[in-house]
Amino acid sequence: MANLNFKGKTFVQNHHLAVPYHQLVPVKSKSLTDNLSLNDNLIIHGDNLKALKALLPTYAGKVKCIYIDPPYNTGNENWVYNDNVNSPMIQDWLGKTVDKDDLTRHDKWLCMMMPRLKLLRELLNDDGVIFISADDNEIFHLKMLMDEVFNNHYVGMLIWRKKEGGGQTDDYFVTEHEYILVYAKSEKFEWIDEIVPVNEAQFNKEDKDGKFDAIKLAKWGTGAKREDRPTMYFPIKSSNGKNIYPKTPDGRDGRWRVGKIRMEYLIENNLIYWEKKNDEWIPYEKVYFVEGSSKKLKERSILYEVANTGDASNELKDIFGVKDIFDNPKPVELIKFLISHSSDKNSIILDSFAGSGTTAHAVLELNKEENSNKRFILVQCDEYSKKSKKLEDICDNITAKRVRKVIKRFEGTFSYFELGDPIEMESILEGNKLPKYEDLARYVFYTATGEEFKPTKMNEKKNFIGETKEYEVYLFYKPDIEYLKSTAFRLDDANNLGAFKNKKRLVFAPAKYLDSEFLLEHRIEFCQLPFEIYRMKR
Repeated sequence: MANLNFKGKTFVQNHHLAVPYHQLVPVKSKSLTDNLSLNDNLIIHGDNLKALKALLPTYAGKVKCIYIDPPYNTGNENWVYNDNVNSPMIQDWLGKTVDKDDLTRHDKWLCMMMPRLKLLRELLNDDGVIFISADDNEIFHLKMLMDEVFNNHYVGMLIWRKKEGGGQTDDYFVTEHEYILVYAKSEKFEWIDEIVPVNEAQFNKEDKDGKFDAIKLAKWGTGAKREDRPTMYFPIKSSNGKNIYPKTPDGRDGRWRVGKIRMEYLIENNLIYWEKKNDEWIPYEKVYFVEGSSKKLKERSILYEVANTGDASNELKDIFGVKDIFDNPKPVELIKFLISHSSDKNSIILDSFAGSGTTAHAVLELNKEENSNKRFILVQCDEYSKKSKKLEDICDNITAKRVRKVIKRFEGTFSYFELGDPIEMESILEGNKLPKYEDLARYVFYTATGEEFKPTKMNEKKNFIGETKEYEVYLFYKPDIEYLKSTAFRLDDANNLGAFKNKKRLVFAPAKYLDSEFLLEHRIEFCQLPFEIYRMKR
């Protein structure tokens, strides 16, 4: 497999591991629910690299479908490279706008995308899928990067016809399309074809065995010539005993659609229908109508008439009452098409470049149409506005505002979160920016076990934060430096854990006053805060 190399790759390929976990701080005034929860529909305001890392303790391996519409890197988008990577070269990139004259703009774009794609992959379920919109500026780089990050689990490339007409200022020809790259987490992914009832009207012939449709036995289209499949060129007897050979539509030697064994079966079971055309006998296979039968409608890779950019602009105008409130929005029908073919009724749908909030709109509309319970997670940072020439809070002013308006038409809730302080364990030693109990519990549980933290299972009074098949997990902690200086795991604490059953007890505390023999005998594994919570088991 060809390798994609770009400036900065060695510094960013593991950067997602160095990104600290951040607290997710609920904002009640911007939410549309009375019960703020990470298990609600979510809108998260902040840098999407940090937000994706913050979502891991709750959503790793839980997301069924991801759609993202990252910057196309045309040179006109005014996006800025902002990832604080430990490299002098990349440090020099920080805060600088990426424009057409930037000779490293492709390198910067790939450095921005790689750690985000790696975190997105961690969030996907084993049978999950990611869709990425792109155009000619980065599609070929993106394809190679995705091959690497997603271990060649390439599903395909959809071509979306985004507009009709216009484009008279284009240099060579009018570009009417964009691409949507499709990659799976693993081979477990299944594309969901539309299943429709078979139309009885197409079975327009009838014999003693019932109504049937006649399907031509000679192959047509690609690979229809004799030389394409020589073993499938042989004679069969017509109703008057004459040998009939397959022919292509232009009269050359052709081939049958079926081989000799299948053909013999059709002959023996009277499943061939003969029709005379231009003094020649033409054989067809009989396909009988079965009451209640259905068939799959396979989708095409070129999406001609799903929706276009004009539809997307009109949708935003209908919602906000003004034109051009957001540049290059995607139409709802396009995102509905992708979600409906890749998710079930209870799936989680993630969009970490949420923009105008089309993905949430699509989820809410599908829930209404299908009576389903899909949930969305949107992440949106501040963006540069061409109108105001400055950074604007897109998340609150457009993304969340649109979702509120759409929910009025349908129904639903969402919890709004801001990115809070990083959860950096070294700060526990200094007493600076100590995280809340639940935030540290979420981080400790996930990093130690690799499994989802469930706050409803937590009992802070008993220091219990959850369990896995192997462990019961306990955390002795308060966001109080004096508590941390004076607290140790003691004999009374061990006895209060209760009698152990089949599981070990994993205990996090600032110190312990118990010897190793006691801990071993009582199946307790002790981990000292802060450093041993880095013992990733994933």
